[in-house]
This record gives sequence, structure tokens and C-alpha cells, in this order.
Amino acid sequence: MLDIKLIRERPDFVRERLLTRGGGDERKIDEVLSLDEKRRNLLGEVEALKALRNKVSKEIGAMMAQKKLAEAEVKKTETRAIGERIVELDRAVAAAEQSRDEVLLRLPNIPHSSVPLGQSAADNPVVRSWGSQPQFGFRPKTHVEMCEQLKLVDFARGTKLTGSGFLLYTNLGARLERALIQFLLDLHSTSHGYVEVSPPFMVKSECMVGTGQFPKAIDQAYAVQEGEDKTTLGKLYLIPTAETPVANIHREEILKEADLPINYCAYSPCFRAEAGAAGVGTRGMIRVHQFDKVELIRVVNPAHGYDELEKMVGHAEAVLQKLGLHYRVIQLCTADLGFTSAKTYDIEVWAPGQKAYLEVSSCSNCEDFQARRMNLRYKSEAGDNRYPHILNGSGTALARLFVALIETYQQSDGSVIVPEPLRPYLKSDRLAAS
Repeated sequence: MLDIKLIRERPDFVRERLLTRGGGDERKIDEVLSLDEKRRNLLGEVEALKALRNKVSKEIGAMMAQKKLAEAEVKKTETRAIGERIVELDRAVAAAEQSRDEVLLRLPNIPHSSVPLGQSAADNPVVRSWGSQPQFGFRPKTHVEMCEQLKLVDFARGTKLTGSGFLLYTNLGARLERALIQFLLDLHSTSHGYVEVSPPFMVKSECMVGTGQFPKAIDQAYAVQEGEDKTTLGKLYLIPTAETPVANIHREEILKEADLPINYCAYSPCFRAEAGAAGVGTRGMIRVHQFDKVELIRVVNPAHGYDELEKMVGHAEAVLQKLGLHYRVIQLCTADLGFTSAKTYDIEVWAPGQKAYLEVSSCSNCEDFQARRMNLRYKSEAGDNRYPHILNGSGTALARLFVALIETYQQSDGSVIVPEPLRPYLKSDRLAAS
């Protein structure tokens, strides 16, 4: 969440930065300040009453020593009344703080000064591109056609098993998906310096709050219920990304500055209800409710946050370069930034059958926004507790990588050439109909 101290001291700055997002959140700053002032005034009253109670308690002690028992009893009645008022005020302080924090939890991060101004995704500038769009001497097929002809994915039975937006990988398709996951994990853990972890695929709601999925996107989540016990519904949620459990690994901890940076990579399936999202339920693999992803998480010293972001983008790009896939890197403008992000780069791979670029990676620096929500700090060399920057990035996401790969390497006979880095995992250089 945003730093309340920053809002108090520079409210106009915070309003101006939120205004660039175009969501109207700048109008909530007055409400935050009002609730914060109410809380601080109540705290001041509590502290004054506590000082008075201490003063009266000392007076009672002196009266008791002087055997002025009747006067002491009067004072005791006074202290009890003060104590009851303090209890009432403590509840009022807690209520004001809760109300203030409920508003803060719904405020997005403020964009970094280097983020370009814009009103929609159409204003996202292309930073660079790599490779070129492949050329074919035949009409390139879509991934749907190829998956059906090569029996890589059974769309109909996937829908029969779970519903629209879920995939059943079969035979070579299942093996290719597994090969991609293994390749990604090996690359990031051996070449890029990430520690591989395997997190739970369900988390508590406070973890969803920590990474910013809740409360804003609670309608996008799959809540879990234990058997028929309805009281357990919503205590755990299927993860929308491995970012959620992995970024929360050190929640409520105080790390040593020497421990930074911490770099994790993790594979997980990702579950997203995508309520009201266009495209879910249509045939294909572009937008689905469950997909695989290898996630990158970095917890870093704020002084190095943006240098580390550039490195992370390079790590995600290395995946596509090694696979020989044409892509472009775009920087998200202020209006297109995700809720938790201060700065984001998206990597979009070219899919010839779609005649379109598909997002396969999004790399963001959330600065201290998530760290504050999960109370993750580090102790500086000076001895004070500070919030680190938390970075996240897809390294990369499937099934869109799967789509781009089979559409890029399709051959006129209907087979698919397997890129060299995947051959040791797949133990084949070609996907072909049996």
C-alpha cells in the first residue's frame, strides 16, 4: 500500500501521480487524510488520558502513604472512569485505522517518474524488438488447427472435464508443455541466479492482500472449500500466479540488508476466474482459466530496484532468444499499469497463425508497495528497519509461449520443428502426427 507518511507530507504529489492512471483514485486522498487525522486526534486524546491516569495513580500512592484513605478512594473512582474512557477511545482508534486502511488497500501504486503518460494500451511505446517475423511459403495454420491435427490438445474433452477455458494437453502436447517448464526452470536457476522453489498452489487471503490481488480483484479468484464445511470457504484460494505465494515467503519478517537481493523462481499452474473478461470461453489457448507459468521474484535494496528490473527483463528475453522467437518489449504507460506496479515492461511474442503479438511476460517493480502490505522489512546497516523493493516477472507464461512456438516452427507438411534447447527435454527434434 502507499506510505501514509508520504500522503500526509505530499498529498498533492500523490494526487498528481494517481491522476495519471486515469482511474479517479486521486479523489480518495481526502478521505484517507480525514480518517488519518481522526485516528491521530483520537490517539492524542488517549495519550493525554494515559498521562492523566499515571498522574492520578501517583497521587493515590501518596494519599495511601499519608493514610488519606477516603480521598484515595475518590481518586480510584476517577482512574476507573479514565480507564473506561481509554478503552472506548482505543476501540475508536482501531476503527478509524481500519477504515483508513480499507481505503489505502484499494489505492493503486503511484507510477514511477520514468513511466510514459498515456490513456490506454494504445499509448504504450515499443522499447525494442528482437528477430523478425517468420515468413512462410504457405498459409500458416492457427494453433487450434495444429493442436487438433497433431493431437497436442483436446479442447472438447478439456471442456467436458471442467468447462470452457480449461485445456487437456495430450501426448506430444503434454510432453512439450513439460519440456518448456523444465527448460525455463533450468535456465533461470542455473544461468540467471534464481533459487528454485516449489510453493503451495493455495494460499491464505492475507497473502492475496499482500501481493495486491485482494481486495481489488477478489472477483477474479477461485475460493476453496474443505469438503462440505461451508465455514472454510474463502480461507484458502487457488493462486492466480506463483507471485502470490513466493513474494509472501518472507512476509512479516525483518531480513538483514546483507541477505539482499533474494531471487526466487517457481513453476505453478495459475487459476484466474477472469469474470467478465472478453475472450474466455472461446476456442483456443490464448485466454484460459488455468495456465502454467514460471515466475521470477526479486526482493532487493531500493537503491538497486530499477537496475534489477532491467536485469529481470533481460532474463525473460533470454527465454525467447534461446527459442528463436521474434518478440518486442513495450513499456506500459501510466493508464495501463497493473494495480501494484510502479513500472512495467511487457514482452510480446509474435504468433504467425494469430497474426498478432501475444503477451508472455510482464516484469514489474512494485517498489515498497507490496512489502508494506505484507510487512516485509530489512534492517539497514544503520540499524533502522526499511521496506525493500519487490519485483515480479513472468519467466515466461504458457500457454501463449506454446502457441507462438508451434505456430512459428510449423512446416508445410503439418509437423513442427522443435527448437534446439528443447530437444534434450523432449528427446525429439520434431512434432509430427503419428
